Amino acid sequence: MKKTMKIAAMVAGLAMVLSGVAFSAGTIKVGHLADLTGPTGDVGKSYAEGVQAYKEYVNAHGGINGKTIDMQMFDYAYDKNKAINQYKKYKEDKVVAIEGWGTGDTEALTGFVSGDKVPYISASYSAHLTDPKKAPYNFFVAADYTTALRAGLLYLKEGWKEKRPPKVVFIYPNHPYGIAPIKGGKEYAKELGFEVLGDEDVSLKAIEANSQMLSVKNKGADFAWIGGTTNSTAVILKDAKKLGLKTKFFSNIWGIDESTPKLADGAEEGALVMAGSTTYGAKVPGMKLLEQITKNQPQLTPFIRGYVSMMVLVEALKRADKATGGKITGESVKAALETFKDFDTGGLTPDKITYTSTDHRPFMSVNIMEMEKGKLVLKKTMTLPRKAEWLGL
Repeated sequence: MKKTMKIAAMVAGLAMVLSGVAFSAGTIKVGHLADLTGPTGDVGKSYAEGVQAYKEYVNAHGGINGKTIDMQMFDYAYDKNKAINQYKKYKEDKVVAIEGWGTGDTEALTGFVSGDKVPYISASYSAHLTDPKKAPYNFFVAADYTTALRAGLLYLKEGWKEKRPPKVVFIYPNHPYGIAPIKGGKEYAKELGFEVLGDEDVSLKAIEANSQMLSVKNKGADFAWIGGTTNSTAVILKDAKKLGLKTKFFSNIWGIDESTPKLADGAEEGALVMAGSTTYGAKVPGMKLLEQITKNQPQLTPFIRGYVSMMVLVEALKRADKATGGKITGESVKAALETFKDFDTGGLTPDKITYTSTDHRPFMSVNIMEMEKGKLVLKKTMTLPRKAEWLGL
């Protein structure tokens, strides 16, 4: 009897391998690429912790319809070659989806994940990744970089009182991440009536930006867009303050968070960030569970976005598991994501999330937050129209 049972188990196991099912009994394999120690580790570490925290919570509370999520985190240190090599290992392991990170590696992997049919939910919010015709297996959970920049420009223009056109300069690293929203942003700035000044290049690894800030001062910029991460943004703000700039700075989603006051030493006062989530402790329904999971230890806004990213993937896995009778594949996860209609994150994001087979923009809303006395204060939630001509741009 025991021998018969053993043989039956072996046959069942072999059948699973041969049928191409992407997980062993009771386990769903998912990949996780993170930057913990590279040039975007200043925000990447917190985001990755948010991803893992929600996974651990789900596994401790029944998993995906009883199945455990097997998701090992790999620190690729923002090296896209390492990301590609690790992706190939994940593919061999038959993962059904991947939680990813940066723009350079996400773009490098777009063709791979599309060809291999592996949904890739990353923290690269480049607009062209929202067009399923170009990136059918890419998803993310915040307004794309260009939408966020447009929202910031519109907010500033609405508050402009002078008769002359406001002057704006764009400061960003010469990197796919920094460059991504610039073309669309400049076009919209001109449409709104801004005078667009010359660009300034500040590296993600910058330790000073004196010459660039002197240039901004000499140009007489009223506003300056920052397209870096928290470390380089702090360098920009501190050097701007030293030079006495009156320019109003507004940053992309990764440029300013709760760590900025310590990094910028007061130079952050009045700076804006185009935020993709609420802040820790906000009075929204979804915060109760987040605070419970984190044991009431305050977290940065990148943590919340990572948490939401995993929340979205978990929901997709549940839907795919149900739709396929437990035989989840990358294709079924993608199909599940594209059924999202006003998915409620409990107020953790500026709006509810919707994906369709023709549009992977999660929403068109951005929380405009300002640094006031060391705290991020919500000034306004801007919601832009979901224009067809903006898809992917």
